[in-house]
Amino acid sequence: MRITEAAQRLGTSPRMLRYREALGLLPPTREPKGHRRFGEDELRAVALALTLEKRYDVNPAELAFGLRVLAEPDVRAAVRELGERIGRLSAPPGRALDFEKEKALRLLRGRR
Repeated sequence: MRITEAAQRLGTSPRMLRYREALGLLPPTREPKGHRRFGEDELRAVALALTLEKRYDVNPAELAFGLRVLAEPDVRAAVRELGERIGRLSAPPGRALDFEKEKALRLLRGRR
């Protein structure tokens, strides 16, 4: 089905579906002429995204970033480090000592 019909079935707008596509939240399915086609699998994927957004009170961009964290090891590591530094995540054994060592070194450098 075309994007207009898919948007109606999902209770959203074609513009919002295009936005989701730009964020990488739609499976890549196109006709030879470039038109997006929605089958049942694509509709279920978008419906799941909509459900997750409502359940966890996130917007499409936040959900797309969550997927990026899961898919890209460098992004995952950076977000994990942030979580550890602000106390939302506990550091794995050994990493906590490294963090404390870094903190102590920064304090010593500041006293010079």
